[in-house]
Amino acid sequence: MATVELASVRKSRGASKDLSFYYLLFFLSGFPALLYQIVWQRALFTLYGVNVESVTMIVTVFMLGLGLGSLLGGRISSLPKIRPLVAFGAIEISIGLFGSVSLWIFHRVGALTAGHSTVVTGTVAFGLLLIPTLLMGSTLPLLVEHVVRTTGSVGESVGSLYSVNTFGSAVACFAAALFLMRVLGEASTVTVAYCSNLTVGTIAIVLAARHRIPERPDALSEPEDILQIIPFWIGLLLAGIIGFIALAYEIIWYRLYSFVSGGKAQSFAMLLAFYLLGIAYGSMAVRDACRKKLSHDLRRTLSAGSIVVLLGTIAAFLLGPALARATVHLPYEPTFVFVFIAAALLGSSFPLLAHAAIGPGRGAGRSISYLYLSNIIGSALGSFLVGFVLLNFWSTRATSTFLLCLGFAVFLALAFLSKDSSNLIVAGGCACLVLTLSSGALYSGMYERLLAKSDYVAQQQFADLIENRSGEIAVQQDGTVFGGGVYDGRFNTDLVEDSNGIFRAFAIAGMHSAPSDVLIVGLSSGSWAQVVASNPAVKDITIVEINPGYLPLIEKHKQVESLLRNPKVHIVIDDGRRWLVSHPDRKFDFILMNTTYHWRANASNLLSREFLGLIRPHLKSGGIEYYNTTWSEEAMATGMSVFPYSLRVANFIALSDSPFTLDKERWRRALTNYTIDGNPVFDLSISLHQKRLEQVLNVADELPYPRGGSESRSHMVKRLSDTPIITDDNMGVEWQ
Repeated sequence: MATVELASVRKSRGASKDLSFYYLLFFLSGFPALLYQIVWQRALFTLYGVNVESVTMIVTVFMLGLGLGSLLGGRISSLPKIRPLVAFGAIEISIGLFGSVSLWIFHRVGALTAGHSTVVTGTVAFGLLLIPTLLMGSTLPLLVEHVVRTTGSVGESVGSLYSVNTFGSAVACFAAALFLMRVLGEASTVTVAYCSNLTVGTIAIVLAARHRIPERPDALSEPEDILQIIPFWIGLLLAGIIGFIALAYEIIWYRLYSFVSGGKAQSFAMLLAFYLLGIAYGSMAVRDACRKKLSHDLRRTLSAGSIVVLLGTIAAFLLGPALARATVHLPYEPTFVFVFIAAALLGSSFPLLAHAAIGPGRGAGRSISYLYLSNIIGSALGSFLVGFVLLNFWSTRATSTFLLCLGFAVFLALAFLSKDSSNLIVAGGCACLVLTLSSGALYSGMYERLLAKSDYVAQQQFADLIENRSGEIAVQQDGTVFGGGVYDGRFNTDLVEDSNGIFRAFAIAGMHSAPSDVLIVGLSSGSWAQVVASNPAVKDITIVEINPGYLPLIEKHKQVESLLRNPKVHIVIDDGRRWLVSHPDRKFDFILMNTTYHWRANASNLLSREFLGLIRPHLKSGGIEYYNTTWSEEAMATGMSVFPYSLRVANFIALSDSPFTLDKERWRRALTNYTIDGNPVFDLSISLHQKRLEQVLNVADELPYPRGGSESRSHMVKRLSDTPIITDDNMGVEWQ
């Protein structure tokens, strides 16, 4: 009788209302959520730095806020007289109202707290993100509660809503990558987001007023082993582990795609888009399965869950080697399909687990909130423990193998709970064992392939490869350094055989007669710092480097290894912008930044008008700021918009509040007497050295752009009069 009663309830609920409009609302709700995440994270990185501590802190706080919001939404959904759709609409409007003033709040609070300790900035970031993420996280339990009252199926409801909301987020990532961030910038993209929230909230409230809300169902008289097949606490534990695996692999994939793309901003957005698209598709497939095949057979639900976890973990493990081998033959963009497949398999496990662990009776919304909270806590831990801890000690291969074993453990648990055949368990175990034992061969040469792409040669091998939580540093056999997949310098201080444009570092001696106190942002190979430290006029150098992995590499190379023992050199591991904010009283005669390519993600943090305004008070009277524009006309024009005096030296621009020149005769005297580790830079008894000295000094002569000489401000003003200025809001050309 109870089974017939449950079936009739499900049937009547399923037929009672067309849910497509609710799905559309939740799709539109997911769209602004990801726009906020992309813009808010970028804004907070600008304030607190893009070092790994700041990145991990902000991502973790965002995830924890969503998890706590899920708990809040579950509690609201269980209130006796609550109307879930009205509550959902009110929350969407509240998110929109906060979004409309969010950047204003972030910049003002951030300006007061930037530069403080990680604990302080973490606490402040948590406070800034707590309200909006609480609200965002609370929406899923509310709509699940509303839809379960209609369908009577938790798996179908969670699968549908989770899918359409995630699909909306994926579309937001595509939109951000392809045009929103490029065309609108940060502030206007947030405007699109909060207008979407206000529209969705208003429609939801109007819809609730015009339609009767389904009554809260009484607890169904179905036996417990029919309503749910596993204890709820086991479902909570497994949901957390699955979240851990999924987010940990996403971090690994982000590092790989950042490396293969050279750090393009679009790469992360596209990765996230395909990741979310995969989760959305997986959830939708589960919805259909729960509706047609798994609605009454919960043991079969668990069996399906075990299979998708196993296949998803294997696909995630193989993604890195597959990406590396594919990019030898084709562009990396088509390989995002690998991300879609792995994410679809992992994403389908959550609604299957919910279907098996939660009965469709009273309080489905509250129950799903706990499950969702566990999943998000696991995701946050995956982000923190893998991104911040494990990857600082383990390689990509070792971390991926650990996650493969963890996925196999979840597969085993689900297989045992579903009482699956031993053949399936043995087959899964054999597959994971084979992959673990062959991981060395699979991951061998992975980064070499990702860097060389179609130019990869069999057996090609780096001289050094540093993997830590700050990224990857690769050194080729000829001493060329690649940081994060792009050229980052060379171990060379030889001005006669100048293979790395080191003449630009020597030019400091011709621009400033007494650069006693010098700040260098970015260490890399240490070659530039070695040149500056060898200038006898320099008395103290502060070097701010974001990745400590360069230090052990410098120790191995004779040209620069003495730099680490030089008493006037002080190396700080920090984000350059963050360090400047936290040391407002430090002033320098010369600030040097051999900045990376202007098109890379977050490069505009060191090229924007706001950053140069931050640099300006750190210069002493007559001080000079000197940085690599990587031939970006926008970077040159931005520098001239902040400082009244400027000079281009090859692809570098020098800026000051006081008149200065690249004095050819002063430079000649300095180069003639320049020594590094006691060895003269030029031996003028050698004709080749005499000729090379004159070639170097010719850089001081003004030559037509883009020749490698110098260019006066007056010429640059004419050439760059209509060139756009880089700001923190428009981010230069990062998204183009």
